[in-house]
Amino acid sequence: MSKERVIASLDVGSSKIRTVVAVADGEKDHSVPNIIGVGLSPSTGIRRGQVIDVDELVNNIVSSLEDAERMAGVPVNRVFVGVSGSHIESFDSRGVIAVSGGEIAVDDVARVLEAAQAVSIPPNRRILHIEPKGYAVDDQRGIKNPVGMTGIRLEVEAHIITGHVQHVKNLEKCIDQAGVDIDAIIPATIAAGEATLTKRQKELGVVVVDVGSGCTSVTVFEEGTILHSICLPVGGENVTNDIAIGLRTSVETAERLKIEFGSVLPQEIGEREMIDLSSISRVDTQTVSKRYLAEIMQARYYEIFSLVKGELDRVGRAGMLPAGVVLTGAAAKAPGVLDLARDTLGLPVQMGFPVEVGGVIEKVDDPAYATVLGALVWGLRDGSNPSRSGVLHVRRALQHVGGWFKSLLP
Repeated sequence: MSKERVIASLDVGSSKIRTVVAVADGEKDHSVPNIIGVGLSPSTGIRRGQVIDVDELVNNIVSSLEDAERMAGVPVNRVFVGVSGSHIESFDSRGVIAVSGGEIAVDDVARVLEAAQAVSIPPNRRILHIEPKGYAVDDQRGIKNPVGMTGIRLEVEAHIITGHVQHVKNLEKCIDQAGVDIDAIIPATIAAGEATLTKRQKELGVVVVDVGSGCTSVTVFEEGTILHSICLPVGGENVTNDIAIGLRTSVETAERLKIEFGSVLPQEIGEREMIDLSSISRVDTQTVSKRYLAEIMQARYYEIFSLVKGELDRVGRAGMLPAGVVLTGAAAKAPGVLDLARDTLGLPVQMGFPVEVGGVIEKVDDPAYATVLGALVWGLRDGSNPSRSGVLHVRRALQHVGGWFKSLLP
């Protein structure tokens, strides 16, 4: 009889905090998670990935966790955490080791990934994730998994994602105060792709654009691995602020206008179509042009996709990704965004919905849940991939040893 494993993930965004609880077959490496609990709460204690109010954020996290626990009927004690923010940066690095014994083992993969991390990074940066782009055994390159192969020299080209130490520590503190332990922190640049992409899309070449509230995460995949990733400091929050300034309304009213009447296709809206703000706000009572609202939104979304195109230019993939663009994030759902992205980027565009998940799928069948589901899928598959589990387990072991030494100090 198979043993079920309960796993949970948490997405701490600038607008909403999402929690997902799932069960999976603990004896299968690639089990499909069945969603049994979903929690959602407003996020008022964090902005652009930076904690601005500890007490508020703790309350927000607790509220989201309690919603998910109530629906799932099981307690949540540990979570995989998806994070985003303009403080997240990435770079490529190489690691090389000599292989003893001739045949490459899982421990050798862990060692070469540790060697790739032995680079000079500023003291205020912390490595959040290391993703192998490809291995080389002696003179043979382009290897996906070197375990079991024979050679004397193992090399890896890795993509390393870092975060600001203090921002990450503050987030960890808030989650700890909410009463749960952290299994791992997964950047949104990794998580969004885990939830919404197929293996074939990653092989062909695809870019995932996760338009969140505080920032936009961009990740380019090619030949099954990450080619490039970055967090752009612009997102749905900027759209709301533009509306508030352009229409001279409160931020709360601007947010409701964006959600209820928003569009990025002003050419499809009549010039005389108006919105009476008194119907949605107690503060603002004027009448505004629906077409002007769409023009404001179109300008900001065009800027976002132009920045994305600039990143594709940097890595020589503008208009060159056969699987096109996959859009995720709550801010990507505005009417007309797909058309605007297609015209701006010159690539086929589709909305990113979760793949390979079961259970109460109707609760999470939404691009806004890409990061939290991606963190869940990453956590579920962590143990089955030696290139991931090796470095994670080595780091955990070092943390335990460090904690043991600290306990001996007076």
